[in-house]
Amino acid sequence: MFVDRLLATLVHLRHAATHDVLACWFGVDRSTITRAITEVRPLLAERGCTISPDVRLRTLAEVVDHLGVTGQTGIIDGTEIRVRRPAAGRKDRSKYISGKNKQNAVKSMVVTDGEGRMLWCSPTRPGSCADITHARQLGLVELRAGGPAVEILADAGYQGLGVQSGGRVVTPPHRKFKKNAPDWCEEMYERQRKAHSQAIAGLLSHQQTADLTSAQQM
Repeated sequence: MFVDRLLATLVHLRHAATHDVLACWFGVDRSTITRAITEVRPLLAERGCTISPDVRLRTLAEVVDHLGVTGQTGIIDGTEIRVRRPAAGRKDRSKYISGKNKQNAVKSMVVTDGEGRMLWCSPTRPGSCADITHARQLGLVELRAGGPAVEILADAGYQGLGVQSGGRVVTPPHRKFKKNAPDWCEEMYERQRKAHSQAIAGLLSHQQTADLTSAQQM
């Protein structure tokens, strides 16, 4: 029945259910589900019911290119995960002690878009690795200096990347400019402050909408 084919297609698009799972639900062969989705999806697209293809970004370079193509602002930050203390006698044992929480940890750099959707998470590094050092090791400076004109917001842990990337990595102004700052610094600070404020407002709005939707569905 067409209704079953339509329902299977909508479930697949909305919940990313695999063809195998849908075949079990509807009691048909997998090939039947594949054929139904292939036939129904163009009909939905003709009527404005489309879904963006999944974004699979495997490298930081792909993330930068994606932000450039979509015209979005990126947000980067480091995140730490506590790990078991390395065995005694291990030469690099002290490298895992985080400078933030003084505990053994590994860290990754996470990149999201302006709405807080995670685009990429880097391989881990020992907890003692500074955020800015990690970003440099990942090649962020080279990608931003020679890549598309994409603005990436970062916290004070990435101060210094702004100059190295031609101003494309936006961080809070350096402490040495807090007094008697030159005009160009004040102008840059105001632009950066507004960019950060807009990003945070977008994240809060997105989270509040998600919370409200979840509450209404309960």
